[in-house]
Amino acid sequence: MSSDLLDALTALEQQKGISRDIIVEAIEAALVTAYKRNFNQAQNVRVDLNLENGSMVVYSRKDVVEEVEDDRLQISIEDAKDINPAYEVGDVLEQEVTPRNFGRIAAQTAKQVVTQRVREAERGIIYEEFVDRTDDIVNGLIERQDSRNIYVSLGKVEAALPVNEQIQGEVYKPQSRIRVYITKVERTTRGPQVIVSRTHPGLLRRLFEMEVPEIYEGIVEIKSIAREAGDRSKISVYAHNEEVDAVGACVGAKGARVQTIVNELNGEKIDIVEWSEDPIVFVANALSPSKVLDVIVNEEEKSTTVVVPDYQLSLAIGKRGQNARLAAKLTGWKIDIKSETDAREMGIYPSESSRFIQEQESDNSFYDDEEIEYDLYQDEEE
Repeated sequence: MSSDLLDALTALEQQKGISRDIIVEAIEAALVTAYKRNFNQAQNVRVDLNLENGSMVVYSRKDVVEEVEDDRLQISIEDAKDINPAYEVGDVLEQEVTPRNFGRIAAQTAKQVVTQRVREAERGIIYEEFVDRTDDIVNGLIERQDSRNIYVSLGKVEAALPVNEQIQGEVYKPQSRIRVYITKVERTTRGPQVIVSRTHPGLLRRLFEMEVPEIYEGIVEIKSIAREAGDRSKISVYAHNEEVDAVGACVGAKGARVQTIVNELNGEKIDIVEWSEDPIVFVANALSPSKVLDVIVNEEEKSTTVVVPDYQLSLAIGKRGQNARLAAKLTGWKIDIKSETDAREMGIYPSESSRFIQEQESDNSFYDDEEIEYDLYQDEEE
């Protein structure tokens, strides 16, 4: 029996990654339960499992006291000294109380409890593994779908991709590979529950970290992200080395780096802009691809009034206000956009502090001129 037991413990340790001590503790706890249940005992007991010979011994445990109040849990000092004169008040006296047929009953009763404890230990290991991967990107395999979630296999655990974390219009085919972002890992009665996302801005951040070595190495820093998943995103970047072009590093040669990310997100447009400590420059950059003539800042209300050429007004605002909305999220500043004509009539342009904003480079927004023209046409139609 000892050989079989040791072999079983070794196999569980190697295959499940559960330490032998955890398994032995689970078995001993199960044997205590079996003893109390099958022999109608309420006393305090301990079970000793000997791995060398496979034997199981039950010991009753009683506190040595001056006056006994519960003879199931206590023993008087006089009775304890009759057993061994060395006992003193406060000691714990143990006596073997193993029933003759305990082995058979214990093995039968403990099986279910042991299985449960081993399963719990295995779930704990899985939880610890994935809780450390929160806010990380992982590869998974789409398994199934119901009315609320798409379930993605991450190997040891099945993650849930809720409806509100799915990109609108994206098709999720069973058995197809998918990259997801882990947003939450929770303990439940059924084991660890992992929630993943395709819409979280963190997914975009991790994709850039994977594709752009300068970001991974800390030379270029992602300062902020504003995303409307499946449609358009804006990302601001800053280079800690003056010799490095932060935007160019993210775009890559001929757009190769950002193209990989666009493909992963099924054509989601990505504006990459340079971050600046100066809100005038940052807000102007954030409104890319629109040209900006001036940015008037109200520090108290953390708001800005942006003046753009008349013919760029629709492009600056974007379809359904998307460009302006994303720029505001990216910068953290309120943005009110005015055409040059309106601004002149209001007397706010040119202002005393008017500054000329350089035109944005064409490669900081990954889509071509035809798409920009289409966006502008759509805005005018609306």
